[in-house]
Order: sequence, then C-alpha cells, then structure tokens
Amino acid sequence: MRRNVRTVDLGGAHAIVLHRPHPVVTALTRQLQAVGLKVDACWPELQADALAADFVFFDADMGFDEQFPWTQGEAPMPLIALIGSEAPGRVEWALSTGANAQILKPIGDSGVYSALLIASHAFEARQALAANVADLRRRLGERQTVVQAVVRLMESSGSEQAAYAALRAEAMDARISLEEAASRVLARINCPTQGFPKGGAA
Repeated sequence: MRRNVRTVDLGGAHAIVLHRPHPVVTALTRQLQAVGLKVDACWPELQADALAADFVFFDADMGFDEQFPWTQGEAPMPLIALIGSEAPGRVEWALSTGANAQILKPIGDSGVYSALLIASHAFEARQALAANVADLRRRLGERQTVVQAVVRLMESSGSEQAAYAALRAEAMDARISLEEAASRVLARINCPTQGFPKGGAA
C-alpha cells in the first residue's frame, strides 16, 4: 500500500551545523544554502536559541550528550547525524540521540536534500506516534477513573448496574463526559466537605 508523502517546503528554514571547524561544514553549508536554508555553525555545543532551529546536523564522530540543551532522544526538531567513523560505539551514540537521518562523510555535492526530507518525515512520524501513545494513556486513565467511580458508588447503590446508571445520570444532568463525571464523583466521595452539588459545577 502506497503512502502519500507530503512535500516539505525548505525555503527559509534554519539549520544549525554542530561540528568542529572542518571542510565538512563548508560543503554542507554550500548544499544547504543551495536549497534555500539559512545556516549557522557552532562548536562544541548548541546554544539555547538552537531550540528554534528547524534542523540540526551534528558530528557523530566527536559528539557527546552535553552538547544538546534537551533530554537525550527528545530533540524538538529533526536531527541529522554526520558520520565519518562507523565504529559501533559512535553509531550507537548517534542512534541514542534520536537522529532521524544520516549523511556519511566526506560530504560531496549531493545527498543533503534527501537527508532533509527523510529526517523531516521521520521526525513527524515519531511525533505522531508519541501523540498517539499519550492519547491512549490518557484514555486508559479516564477508563480507570470511571471504574473507580462505579466501584465507590456501588458501596451505596448496591449493584454495578445501579452505580453506572447513577454515574451516567450525573454526566447527562451536568452535560459533561462520563469521565469528567467520574472525576467529580471521586472528588466528592474523597473530599465530602467540598460539597460538590450533583450535576453542578465543581
């Protein structure tokens, strides 16, 4: 099954090259500027304003964790590793940063544009997956809240069916979701002095 790949507009994007002074930086900068990117180079670490960059290229051969102003694997933009040494330890470290694409050194006259596209799509896919996982966790937590509310209501209603009916009635009366009604019920039971009115605002 073919997937539609969205075209990435690179014009005006900002790339930072985190690499020691080297002909690699010159070659990379030339290609990036040719496709319309603004380029800044720095070493040995990124500054705080790098958080606003659209892409970060980094030296996988001499890089280290402390170079990045974010938690490992949680870069807020696509990362592209510049790899010269394929030593297992160096490649492993590059992967641990969450690199979305790679370019092998020495850099010639091509390869940068495709790396930008691959990194951009890989980054978006990772972001979408993280959002889906967070949503599933949230929904699971809400379901657990409903179960807990029903269990507590059963203490007074005597049956699961009656407890669920009471919870549903509260949600309908207040025109809120079942999950929100469950949260209110638990808050009212756990803190009865707050005196939340049934169906009213908390």
